[in-house]
Amino acid sequence: MAAAAVIAVFAAVNLALSLLTFRGDDPVARTRQELAVLRYSPAEGRRVDDRAFAAVHGQRLGPRPSSAAILAHHAAAAADGVFLLDHVMADHILRRFGRIDARTLPAGVYVGAHALGPDTAPLVAVTKYAAHYLLFPRHAYILIVPPRGPAFTFSASQNGKLGALVDRDHLAAVIALYDPRAYDFPSSGQALHELRLVTDDPEHIARAYARLDRARQRLADEAVTYGLLTRNSNTVVGCILEAGGLIEKSQRQSTIVALRAPGFGSRCPT
Repeated sequence: MAAAAVIAVFAAVNLALSLLTFRGDDPVARTRQELAVLRYSPAEGRRVDDRAFAAVHGQRLGPRPSSAAILAHHAAAAADGVFLLDHVMADHILRRFGRIDARTLPAGVYVGAHALGPDTAPLVAVTKYAAHYLLFPRHAYILIVPPRGPAFTFSASQNGKLGALVDRDHLAAVIALYDPRAYDFPSSGQALHELRLVTDDPEHIARAYARLDRARQRLADEAVTYGLLTRNSNTVVGCILEAGGLIEKSQRQSTIVALRAPGFGSRCPT
């Protein structure tokens, strides 16, 4: 009974935090959008319903918006702070335009965050709501959208989760095109991604791939064991952003960020 009470309190606190932080100018509309996305986000291997985009985004964008209209929508959302790139939107962009790039997302360096949950049925149907609303911590990654060419992502996690058969508990990173094969692409279990544009400076964007590739190689050479709270994937992302001059140390170590992305504010390696 005591354990059940602790779990209930924990879930209630996280639900309140989830509904009160990073909600934008219209939190009620944001919550309606989230619930619609979760409803239409299918289990892995199944196609997103053809009616999903119109149901989720049609009122604002129409059933078949141009790439310019989608870009303007995301640019306005990015200017307000944290915004959503959801499974339904990502699927629509891929179907219509072949890839995610600067035609539909403003060129820049983003930090993305999403809840963690399984993609496979039947558990995805049970847990994706709980993962998003009742488990406040998020997994963070870096998304780069260059002015020309496809978007790519820098993802860190346990080596085993990234497909390695040896040193499975070591902390590792991959750089991949931002498509359904990428570790941090919106999917069934991680249908709602919060994105924050941290810079649109062309110089930062141009240097991003080389810097991230060096960070990926350093991480492989260090052979650090993954930690649940630190040192973990969020630590890596936060330290890369700080080292690149994209966020201040005080921002990285803020209380709300530490709660949202455990490890993000931890001490960076020397």
